[in-house]
Amino acid sequence: MTEDALLSAAKVSKAWPFEEARKLIKRFPEGKPGGAAVLFETGYGPSGLPHIGTFQEVLRTTLVRRAYETLTGGAPTRLVAFSDDMDGLRKVPDNMPNQGLLTAYLGHPLSRIPDPFNKYESFAHHNNAMLRDFLDRFEFDYEFVSAADRYNSGAFDEALRGVLRNFGGIMDIMLPTLREERRKTYSPILPVSPRTHQVLQVPVEVVDAEAGIIRFEDHGDMVDHCIFGGQAKLQWKVDWAMRWVALGVDYEMCGKDLTDSVRESGKIARALGGRPPEGLIYELFLDENGEKISKSKGNGLTIDQWLTYGSEESLGFYLFRDPKSAKSLHVGVVPRAVDEYWQFREKLADQPIEQQLGNPVWHLLRANQRSPAKAGTSGISAQTHEVPASAGTPGAGDSLPVTYGLLLNLVGVLGPNATREQVWSYLANYVADARPVAHPQVDVLVTSALAYNRDFVAPTLARRKPEGGEAAALAALDAALAAAGDHASAEELQNMVYEIGKNPDYGFEGLRDWFKCLYETLLGSSQGPRMGSFIALYGVANTRLLIAEALAA
Repeated sequence: MTEDALLSAAKVSKAWPFEEARKLIKRFPEGKPGGAAVLFETGYGPSGLPHIGTFQEVLRTTLVRRAYETLTGGAPTRLVAFSDDMDGLRKVPDNMPNQGLLTAYLGHPLSRIPDPFNKYESFAHHNNAMLRDFLDRFEFDYEFVSAADRYNSGAFDEALRGVLRNFGGIMDIMLPTLREERRKTYSPILPVSPRTHQVLQVPVEVVDAEAGIIRFEDHGDMVDHCIFGGQAKLQWKVDWAMRWVALGVDYEMCGKDLTDSVRESGKIARALGGRPPEGLIYELFLDENGEKISKSKGNGLTIDQWLTYGSEESLGFYLFRDPKSAKSLHVGVVPRAVDEYWQFREKLADQPIEQQLGNPVWHLLRANQRSPAKAGTSGISAQTHEVPASAGTPGAGDSLPVTYGLLLNLVGVLGPNATREQVWSYLANYVADARPVAHPQVDVLVTSALAYNRDFVAPTLARRKPEGGEAAALAALDAALAAAGDHASAEELQNMVYEIGKNPDYGFEGLRDWFKCLYETLLGSSQGPRMGSFIALYGVANTRLLIAEALAA
């Protein structure tokens, strides 16, 4: 693959990161003026701990960033992870210690509330540290920016002056979007009370825009107050627009629930003399019942849960697919995502460049690599190293000797008390050099399969007794296995299973019914693996014991 071939394919690729990146090409046909870096931003509200939504937004934005670098041959880019830690605490999160302490600081800027964990300078500093640890865990390339630092240092003072100069225009944009009652108290400026130190939601009057002076009622007294140096913050939509203009943000994506905010913040950014960023509005996650995921309901799936039952790469793969479509986010989607990731990774090396660019794994393997098009070896958290754009993608074509689905079926048969050592012992029937050190990625999935089986599969497994001609078919399979012995290959075993299922004497309408019989009578599940592979993994003798138990029933 040459750099020209890669560029030509990228220019017309329908993969969504390239479609998004072409918005930036259109924004800057000659590159960003002065050779400045194109700025990507993601936002974070530090009133709680980072979650899967934080991960997906940083990952997806990174994928667009890398696509832009590919299209431009390595034009400079930056990614800012912005923390809105000047926001006032509206509600005490249920999962925090020292609830009384936090309750006493309701309404105060998050960066000025003591840390309930007694580890950091403030509540926001604690959660910001969690965010940075979280992003560093996945080796994202980003710059952390704190709203409190910008407000307190005066770095936002000129932008705040612009808000005061355009106060009337901003009010004209916002008031028509508000309910009548809210209009009476709305202000783009949220002063920090000099008396209580809380962020106030009160009407304000601009006294002197250049000096940053406003007037408002503070607990019964009219006060003149300077908003510079961290003595005020802005309402959400105004704050977002101000940040875009002050930082020079060129790209930011967000969830569908912020559609109105994007529109109104865009108008405000123009009123401030700036240009709204390009961006993608993505669909939200749903639970297994098709209901919107809510942190308060706890009906979603946390990133730690995903990584307990699946792999980091599979999470990235799941989040890559069609961000404009709603996704079910529950534990049941994890196993398929794991196996599909490896299927796409195995295909990657043999695909022409046009198909590679549409393969999610091509993007994921390059997610945390430096421009123009760098690649790692293990997925999202691959170590950064430089590879010429014309080179192949390290890691492409890799495959696992056993699927996650097959591991789950093996562990399901072994039972809820199965151990890692037991699983590896059985893998020796199927995998060359079956040692964790030789197959570290398989070992990760072994641990995940044990946890998934323990928590979700074992409690639901129930083998049924054979019915009708099923018993005779199972007896025929037992006889065939006895004749085959322990050295039959997975393919030979699979053909054996096929031949029995196709025999009209056993009364199966199709192979699907035969396989369903095998799954339900031998494995206790309505779905299952390729049986030849399972028999080779579990062992012929052990499979015959399963058949004997089914026939005895």
